[in-house]
Amino acid sequence: MTATTGFEDIPPTTLADLLGREQVMDIGIRPLWSPFPRVAGPAFTVRCPPGDNLMLHAAIYRAAPGSVIVVESGDLDFALAGGNVCAVAQRRGVAAFVVDGLIRDLAEVREAGFPVFARGVIPIPGTKAAVAPLNGPVRCGGVDVNAGDIVVADEEGIVVTPSGRQVPTLLDAQAKLAKEAGESLDAWEAAHRARIDKILAENGFTD
Repeated sequence: MTATTGFEDIPPTTLADLLGREQVMDIGIRPLWSPFPRVAGPAFTVRCPPGDNLMLHAAIYRAAPGSVIVVESGDLDFALAGGNVCAVAQRRGVAAFVVDGLIRDLAEVREAGFPVFARGVIPIPGTKAAVAPLNGPVRCGGVDVNAGDIVVADEEGIVVTPSGRQVPTLLDAQAKLAKEAGESLDAWEAAHRARIDKILAENGFTD
């Protein structure tokens, strides 16, 4: 069994309900093509200073198959990766890139079907000079991410489950989904309306 067994079946919406806002990346980091598959994997973390992409290029040869490479850059002037880097990452089994920055060669990436979540695209690449440790703590999309945290991402958004909370979060998510699957829309509507009407009444609302 892998660390992510089961998480690929959990929507980000369910995880967001359980983990809260602080574990959800901001809306600026989005899938760059569609229709987009859900990805789930342990984070392999990378920090790139503005204008430099060396350590992401190093990471594609060091991340284990199934990893989601998560990059902190804070740079919106240069691309962190292009088509060949994404192709090599895909060939080596990397599940996806989640980058707080930009890429280039989007048409190639889309055609290859490699999942990339980023803030956008720009045609000019960064330099390759700044050496930094890999798999240290990073901040990506407003979320603190550590190596081994579980990243689940699709068109709904990106949620990070801390490594120490993986088992209880997965069990809670599976239970929540099972309960929802067994509830008809009529039952949901009745419970929902009762809850909304109660809140309205408690706050003095009258029709």
